[in-house]
Amino acid sequence: MINYEKMLSKTVCDLKPSGIRRFFDMLADMKDVISLTIGEPDFITPWHIREAAIESLEKGKTYYTSNSGTVDLRNEISSYMKRKFQLDYNPKNEVIVTVGGSEAIDIAMRAILEPGDEVILPCPSFVCYEPIATMLGAKVININTKAENKFKLTPEELKAAITPKTKLLVLPFPNNPTGAILTREELEGIADVLRGTNIAILSDEIYAELTYGRKHVSIAQIDGMQERTIIASGFSKAYAMTGWRMGYICAPEILARQMLKIHQFAIMCAPTVSQFAAVEALRNGDEDVEIMRAEYNRRRVFLLEGFKKIGIDCFEAEGAFYLYPNIGKFGLTSEEFASRLLHEYNCAIVPGTAFGECGEGYARISYAYSMKHLTLALEKIEAFVKTLRK
Repeated sequence: MINYEKMLSKTVCDLKPSGIRRFFDMLADMKDVISLTIGEPDFITPWHIREAAIESLEKGKTYYTSNSGTVDLRNEISSYMKRKFQLDYNPKNEVIVTVGGSEAIDIAMRAILEPGDEVILPCPSFVCYEPIATMLGAKVININTKAENKFKLTPEELKAAITPKTKLLVLPFPNNPTGAILTREELEGIADVLRGTNIAILSDEIYAELTYGRKHVSIAQIDGMQERTIIASGFSKAYAMTGWRMGYICAPEILARQMLKIHQFAIMCAPTVSQFAAVEALRNGDEDVEIMRAEYNRRRVFLLEGFKKIGIDCFEAEGAFYLYPNIGKFGLTSEEFASRLLHEYNCAIVPGTAFGECGEGYARISYAYSMKHLTLALEKIEAFVKTLRK
């Protein structure tokens, strides 16, 4: 009989499953649950983007593309980065089209990290960075960001975390789950710490289009930083294209060349039909993004005001489509709070601990849902909180 314990990778077996998906999967056997768990736009991909994909199918454009993506799409990504962020990337050798932002993050880490290297990761953060680094044999150094600093990474914290083994800094801003952003001035401070080091930056900018009150600034825009920065982004959040699995990397050619090798052997190329859709999104999707961003902002303000009335302290997020309320004062752990809310009031949220141990006392609320949905959820949360105060 096969001994699976000896067969399977111990490193992989020791990884914890995603806390986000665990709570989402719990809903499968429950009825009438109001869920605020998944960071997926409730908008349908705009028609003109879907139409471009349909046209590509009708014309039989179902072939492999270049490993790095179609020329048209790489040109559009390059133009977009110049138009939005004043960044120059050569579409021939500094842009790679990936299967979602997730693959972009994966191949960036795999191209840089080796066993024994250290990765600095601001926490809380999305669930994929630490497991990928761990599978590569790297050590993750978590910097627990604080509410009093608006969940931002500070230069002082970064400097204190750097050692001779530091190889990579992950900058996940706008942040999932907190909604925190970094301003140009704050990025300048981080850049000052990194100058003179040999530390690479992985800047996950999937939420770059979803900021409220100010425009996103990339660390690559700061003097001297583009040469050490890999930007990972994609179409899922801004264009409501989650299922299309469209992402991309922009990086200096010497870095992109190594990532392309991994992409070639593991993936070959991103889905062709999705690439035609992505071209249309970049060429004619600015108005769609504006409409969706305005609606997300309306929901953000609605929930912030609602939490204030209920008496739940909540950081005023400036990016992404999440709120990160502090539920610590109710005498329950994050896990207990989320579990009881689900089973007693049929309302699902994600415990803050799904994003790292520093998330204890917090929860993540996604407002990528309709106002009707959010209103009902808020009523359930208010009713639950009242019982905890008795």
